[in-house]
Amino acid sequence: MKPWIKRTLFGLFGASILVGGLTACGHRPHGFGDTMSTEEAAEFRGKMVDRVAGKLDLNADQKQRLTVLADKLREQRMALMGQSLDPRAEMKALVAGDKFDKSRAQALIMEKTTALQSKSPEVIAALADFYDSLNPTQQQKVRDFMEHRRGHWFRRG
Repeated sequence: MKPWIKRTLFGLFGASILVGGLTACGHRPHGFGDTMSTEEAAEFRGKMVDRVAGKLDLNADQKQRLTVLADKLREQRMALMGQSLDPRAEMKALVAGDKFDKSRAQALIMEKTTALQSKSPEVIAALADFYDSLNPTQQQKVRDFMEHRRGHWFRRG
């Protein structure tokens, strides 16, 4: 095979992997959190808290701690999103020109890392507060649930 054909095929293959990866990163199956209004997010949070509370037989104090955890998780998610209303557009902008925008990509990574570092202690504290408030039976239910439903935390069924 001629060298220019090999280079072209490798270039197309690499570009398709890059575009596929960016598309996968930009996909959100149900628009969770980013397009919801504050009222919709509160309603969704309430449903999830009620669902978890029912499965774990939570008392009022534990339910309140779970609500705080849900709020902290949403805050972190919103901080990770940043000012952008369309994260996919940000990813597209990196490859919009004839060269990959390395400086903008680095700035995006730094922005997301800073948001993650600043909000994570609050999330960890809320998670620890909630988990530590559970009795041993409830903690075992959480461990069992995590063991049997890897990757399926909030799916129906």
